[in-house]
Amino acid sequence: MTAETGLEDLPRLWRRARRLMALAAAAGAVVAAALSGWMAGLAFLLGAGGAYLSYSWLHEVVEAIGPDARPAPKRVFVLFALRYLLLAAGAYVIVKIFGMNAIAALAGVFVPVAAIVCEVLYELVHGT
Repeated sequence: MTAETGLEDLPRLWRRARRLMALAAAAGAVVAAALSGWMAGLAFLLGAGGAYLSYSWLHEVVEAIGPDARPAPKRVFVLFALRYLLLAAGAYVIVKIFGMNAIAALAGVFVPVAAIVCEVLYELVHGT
């Protein structure tokens, strides 16, 4: 008899979270575009894209140090360490260079949070 660690469902959880992020990004972009124009929708998508990259780097770092660790390329650790600087640079470009809506871009950054909250609710209801 093997002890159940609760980690067996993690790959399914990550896939579901990524799908929820894509759904939240698309829905948020549509709402932002409807409320404030297509540039706000694009700013929301760019913010969500940056947050998704940050989430992906975090996920790769966690996988590299987890129980069934597989070695990650050194670039993952470098990008993870620099992620806030890269997000800040991306925000500067979105707002100052392209003149897009800063609030919409900032709202897009919270897409992973919304996806994880939805995932937690799903797990509470379905208990997988």
